[in-house]
Amino acid sequence: MKFLEPTYYFDFNNDSIQILIAEFKTDTLSNKEKAIALYKKVRDHWRYDPYTISLSKEKYRASHIAQKQSGNCVEKSILLIASLRALGLPARLHLGKVKNHIAVERLTEKFGSNELTPHGMVNVFLHNKWLKMSPAFNNTLCEKLKVAPLDFDGENHSFLQQYNSEGSRFMEYLDDYGYFDDVPIDFMIKNIKEHYPNIFDTKEKIMEFKL
Repeated sequence: MKFLEPTYYFDFNNDSIQILIAEFKTDTLSNKEKAIALYKKVRDHWRYDPYTISLSKEKYRASHIAQKQSGNCVEKSILLIASLRALGLPARLHLGKVKNHIAVERLTEKFGSNELTPHGMVNVFLHNKWLKMSPAFNNTLCEKLKVAPLDFDGENHSFLQQYNSEGSRFMEYLDDYGYFDDVPIDFMIKNIKEHYPNIFDTKEKIMEFKL
């Protein structure tokens, strides 16, 4: 099954990924329990950082992301997918476009918009069905934003935090780009440049920028 295979990006045979999943390589946990535990680990051990975007494909390898302390939604999704596949759980990348409604001042300042694209999440195959989950927002960030962290129960979709605890709109999905068996780097670069043209120097090819 192609959603179980290692790829250039989902390079789960790398030592950094094997170390990440070591505690879950046991027969005492069901596939459902492994998926839940991995989801929480990636969600909370890598801080969400939407302000660093790379156009270099090397930066999107799971083994590279595993060695960082933070990542954006796509990076954290890639890390989770590689880890799930490493444990024999079919997983794929799902991309879309979202709009944030809370704490958007810095986003708007840096990107010229409060829309984030491509926004990454994960599809995992459990109990004969594909489930959506988003490991982007770590629990400490959610606490700061007064938003309940997304929990994944292994049986239902868990990918959208529409409102915070005070009833204010938090996230809104604007577009769905579908799922991919590997990281569609060319599509992502084109998408980034189309939506955020003002952050690029048109005279030079910028492979990576940090905001």
